[in-house]
Amino acid sequence: KQKDFCIEELNTNERETELKNRDKEETQAKIDTLTNEIETLTNEIDTLKAEIASMQTELKRAGEDREKENKDFQDTVADQRATVKLLEKTLDVLKGFYNKKHKGASLVQEDPAGPPPPPGFKSYKKNSGSGGVMGMIQQIINDAKTEEAEAIQAEKDAQAAYESFVKDTNDSITAKQDSITDKSDTKAKKEGELTDSKKDLENIMIELEELANE
Repeated sequence: KQKDFCIEELNTNERETELKNRDKEETQAKIDTLTNEIETLTNEIDTLKAEIASMQTELKRAGEDREKENKDFQDTVADQRATVKLLEKTLDVLKGFYNKKHKGASLVQEDPAGPPPPPGFKSYKKNSGSGGVMGMIQQIINDAKTEEAEAIQAEKDAQAAYESFVKDTNDSITAKQDSITDKSDTKAKKEGELTDSKKDLENIMIELEELANE
């Protein structure tokens, strides 16, 4: 009977040891899986943070570039408007001068009481150069106005593109921040599971040691 009891005890010990070793393997496998998952989550979170930092830098740089572009635009428009204003005044002066000169010359030519024209006198004709000079000035004015209109349109396009970039980038940053929050929550849960699994493994090891000493 004593022998049978010892055999039965030995068999029971072996079965329990086998079950505990199985628990040990499963728990260790769970620990390895959780460790890998936590490492992956950590790397993903770090990557997202780096991407957000890069986007924030891009936003800052884009804002600085947009500010410089807008200043250049303001300077261009101011220059074109100053040019137009100056040339329009010049054109008015020239028109007044040539009109007055033409009028005076016509009065001289049409005065029947006046002396006959001296030899070699050519009747007044509107200065053939006046039209060329004033036409050139008018063309410069037109070109300046065209350049201003093009600058205004380019500024509108640049501002619209900048605003679109800012919106898209901020939306992306928000999405990445939400992803960090989700991954951080998941990571915290898995870290809790890992702590529990390590405790379970410690208890299993203690039980296996006790079984070995029986």
